[in-house]
Amino acid sequence: MVVSIFMQLIGGLGLFLYGMQLMASGMQKAAGDRMRKILELLTAKPIIAVFTGIVATVLVQSSSTTTVMLVGFVNAGLMTLYQTAGIIFGANIGTTFTGQLLAFDVKALIYPAIGLGAVLNFFGRRRTYRYLGQAVLGFGVLFLGMSTMSAAMEPARELPFFINMIATFGDKPLLGVLIGAAFTGMIQASGATLALVIAMTLQEIITLPAAIAIILGSNIGTCVTAMIASIGTSLSARRVAVAHLLFNVAGVVIALIFFNPFISLITATASGITRQTANAHTIFNVANTLLFLPFTKQYVDLITRLVPGDDITLEAGPKYLDKRMLLTPDVAIGGVRQELLRMARLAREMVNEAVKVFTGDDAKLIQQVLQKEELLDSLEQEITLYLADLTQHSLTKKQSNEISALMHAVNDLERIGDHAENITRLAEDKIENRLPLSAQAVIQLQEMAVMVDEMLGLAVEAFEKHDYVLAGQVVDREDEVDNTERILRKAHINRINDQICFPPSGIIFLDVISNLERIADHTTNFAQIVLGEF
Repeated sequence: MVVSIFMQLIGGLGLFLYGMQLMASGMQKAAGDRMRKILELLTAKPIIAVFTGIVATVLVQSSSTTTVMLVGFVNAGLMTLYQTAGIIFGANIGTTFTGQLLAFDVKALIYPAIGLGAVLNFFGRRRTYRYLGQAVLGFGVLFLGMSTMSAAMEPARELPFFINMIATFGDKPLLGVLIGAAFTGMIQASGATLALVIAMTLQEIITLPAAIAIILGSNIGTCVTAMIASIGTSLSARRVAVAHLLFNVAGVVIALIFFNPFISLITATASGITRQTANAHTIFNVANTLLFLPFTKQYVDLITRLVPGDDITLEAGPKYLDKRMLLTPDVAIGGVRQELLRMARLAREMVNEAVKVFTGDDAKLIQQVLQKEELLDSLEQEITLYLADLTQHSLTKKQSNEISALMHAVNDLERIGDHAENITRLAEDKIENRLPLSAQAVIQLQEMAVMVDEMLGLAVEAFEKHDYVLAGQVVDREDEVDNTERILRKAHINRINDQICFPPSGIIFLDVISNLERIADHTTNFAQIVLGEF
């Protein structure tokens, strides 16, 4: 009987997790890019950030997913630790939506939801209908899994050892917390832990104290996903993961201190244990947020002290674009040129760091390159939109031509960043697979990188000073880089044939010099903006 219960329970849990994934995916797609924009909302008001976190987490149906996204945004320099604190608080509240939903008796809606969702998902003419259908289908599968788990638990009421074990969690809540944290950490889904507990409440085989203890533990276990995601990221991103963990751990410790009064409070909120369990999850997270919210600044300062160090921070977003200047095109164009100069210097830094990662196996620089790539992409979008807005105003022919040239320049600088990222990804492969390069290959690669860096330096200076001579020097050097790339390619193929170089390493080497050659091409294009050739 135990094996039968276990197999049915695992099957139900699988259906639940798959349904949750379907529902979350459908809701995210239906929302389009709104989720990302919601999380990128930069606000100095923690209370607004809390509501942002609630909405975002309801959309993705997972506080872990929200926190992982925050880790990514902070790592990319798009958000600060202070801005994420309120969103983390709100994410914990948003994740209780699933528990409240599970506490309803919706068995009659399971198969209609699956049927309706399938029809919309497979036969919907518009993408929005298909995405909504996917969400409804996920809703049905989620509750089918819930029903399956509940049915699997029914025979467990006749197993004395299981009943005694569950009772122990009520008598020793710390043990229940540890079990809840461990289980949630393993499956990385607090919603699944909550669903399992609610399935046991439906069969009346778990007490309220035991249920609450396990749910408290799930709030700690759900932090595992963000902690894993923060490995190898910037210092600020790691602080976000620690902030999430400490927030939940502190809340659980406080709840354990006042465990009996908390039980009494929850008992008064509803008559049935199933609804009481869902309410406990919600009230705990709301109370924890209300407790920490007034001290957000102090909390961020504490995290900074707990995870010390000086992190390289990039100022997110444009610095020189002012929409008020759109009515004065010459001033607006000047601001764009300053922003492009910033992009160009950033791109040059990326190329140098990417080459250092590849030739020196310096993995510490990888995150810096990727962080700057995110910023370059963001700047490209902002500058392009700004220039598009500028074209809607009255312009002279000279101004129109200059705007067209600047649009080309933005694209070329962003592409340089892409190639620097490519070199970094190749370096990651080289490091992870321990692919060796001959000393001669490293020297040749460094020599070519110096040539490309000199071109970039000249191009940046030419653009800054409107220097036609320097711009011409950049254009003249392109052929030199092209010839070098051909010579190095031929020499490296000969080394592979002579078994001096390891073939897989040779493939990566050829890809790197190809990316450097493309960087030189885009650098030439950027210099030609100064010459009026684009």
